[in-house]
Amino acid sequence: MNGSTIEVKRGDELGEDFRRRITEVYVRAFAEDFRSFSRDTGKLSDAFEHMLLLERFYVALVDGEPAGLASLTEADQMIFAPQRQHLFKHLGPIRGRIAAWVIRTWFMRPSPAASQGCAEIGFVATEPAFQGRGVGTALLSALLQLPEYNEYTLEDIKDTNTSALALYAKFGFTVYSRRKIRFSQRAGFSELVSMKLVQDHPTAT
Repeated sequence: MNGSTIEVKRGDELGEDFRRRITEVYVRAFAEDFRSFSRDTGKLSDAFEHMLLLERFYVALVDGEPAGLASLTEADQMIFAPQRQHLFKHLGPIRGRIAAWVIRTWFMRPSPAASQGCAEIGFVATEPAFQGRGVGTALLSALLQLPEYNEYTLEDIKDTNTSALALYAKFGFTVYSRRKIRFSQRAGFSELVSMKLVQDHPTAT
């Protein structure tokens, strides 16, 4: 890491002053998934900035700079609170309407595996400029040390995301579900993989 330090904090601990930078990390990390809405990451950040519930995100800081993030929820907790007027304003009425539908349909429904006391980790992402510097490892390590959880799930990981799958397996996650998708050639991946981990005892902080 060339002397750099990584610190993981919850988004609401960082506060509203960090909202824009957290959103930019999220948008740039998943830019390929958002290209049907816009290829302009600045426009996407404008559209999505309002909707992130900061208390649901953990942020990896490299020398104080947001470099990666992951969401953590349990049961029916949400990570987004989208407002249509913001999406329409920045993406236009058609793409804004599609974005609102996609967010609510895909990202605002509780996982079938969701339950009280079971933490679902999602949107694990590293800012492209910080990839390969241990950011994902630091995030997972921090989340698995939370004393209130000993059961974790990771839902719907693309089977082409081999680096992420290898990282999760390194931490002891095992596959419990594989879901084939339609139109895999167009989508660029064949399956959505879900993984789980049960620790005998929460890791001490």
